[in-house]
Amino acid sequence: MDVYLVPTGPDRYDLYCEVADDPAPESDEAVDAAPRGFFRRLRERFRTMLAEAERERRQGRSAESAKDKGWMARTQARIMCWVAESIAEQRLLWHLRNQTAVSLFYPDDLDAQKAQTILRSLLGKDFEKHRFWLIINALLFVGSGVFFFVPGPNIVAYYFAFRLVGHYLSMQGARQGLSVAEWRTEGSAPLTELRRVIALGPADRVQRVQDVALRLRLEHLASFFERTAVLHSHAS
Repeated sequence: MDVYLVPTGPDRYDLYCEVADDPAPESDEAVDAAPRGFFRRLRERFRTMLAEAERERRQGRSAESAKDKGWMARTQARIMCWVAESIAEQRLLWHLRNQTAVSLFYPDDLDAQKAQTILRSLLGKDFEKHRFWLIINALLFVGSGVFFFVPGPNIVAYYFAFRLVGHYLSMQGARQGLSVAEWRTEGSAPLTELRRVIALGPADRVQRVQDVALRLRLEHLASFFERTAVLHSHAS
């Protein structure tokens, strides 16, 4: 698995990778070790909802397509849109759960030790963040049971079930990256170039980022960079 330490500000970095649309398949050991009963059923529901969200994304559907339907259809469409966005944000950690050897590419104006320090800091923050939201969404999932009397599927419960399992898997991925995975580091000149393009005008920036993405063979890097570095700089 290749992970990229992308500069998204003067002193800000984000981890990035490109993997298949579907989440990493569970190994036989992971399936056998999964808790039986209630939580295992949640994980199975999670994978079903994930597959549905990916189909929605590939087919270009959105809440807009459900505007003429009932409130249940509109609510479900909005949830599917959110799920698709969450997949993109958490896919790296979900895949990291099953990795024991990972390559970290970092801007070559950093040294390897500094890159490792930044990596561990980011994974540590991810672990704490997802542990916090795991607890919150567990409570909200339990509370969503009050909607059992609403006809049709309990969309509210599905929403919190997705968040609950998603945060759990992300927390596992962060722990794997911190405690188990062995990281091979390599400096990258194209990543260093990204640091210089944040302040450029939109047209020049997009072209430079696309050039970097082409050199690194990363199909979706440009959209990731716009979503993280550019939006962050506008919010500052």
